[in-house]
Amino acid sequence: MEPIAIRDRHGARRAVPGRRWAASATLLFVLLAGGCGGIRERPAPVEPVEPELPVDTGEFTLADNVNDIWNTVGQILVRLDGVEYESRAQMMGIYALRYRGERLLIRTQAIVIGTPTDGVLTRVLALAPDGKPIHSRAAVELLGVLEQRIPVEIGKYRTPVKLKKPAKPKKKKRKSA
Repeated sequence: MEPIAIRDRHGARRAVPGRRWAASATLLFVLLAGGCGGIRERPAPVEPVEPELPVDTGEFTLADNVNDIWNTVGQILVRLDGVEYESRAQMMGIYALRYRGERLLIRTQAIVIGTPTDGVLTRVLALAPDGKPIHSRAAVELLGVLEQRIPVEIGKYRTPVKLKKPAKPKKKKRKSA
């Protein structure tokens, strides 16, 4: 192959072998075009991805009244290893705690059903501190423990229901004339 004559920056002519010059020019073009993004887009940086959590939230429903379940949940939580009890709010049905370093709210919620004869249902779920549902591994695991233990222990903490006896009708006194 014949050498190609080019001029350097001072104007002097130099001979450059053809193949080497052509290969260098091609390489330079590819590098410049690739650096400008003209040929293809660069892939986004890959960030490590945690394995997907199961779709199951761990939430469950029991056929019992909310007060008895709330009491039972509290008793289980204070005795459970790994749970750091923070506070509670019975009117809201909530226990605030830490489990495996994660802050959670465990909530018991009465479910409204058709008529009183249909029975009573209570839902138990985990919430993030902001009140939104949480599906973390710690929350699902803790709810699984509660789901197993509540039916076994609820009898110990059930609040007895005392019904008032119906009042006897008062006898009317007759006025004597």
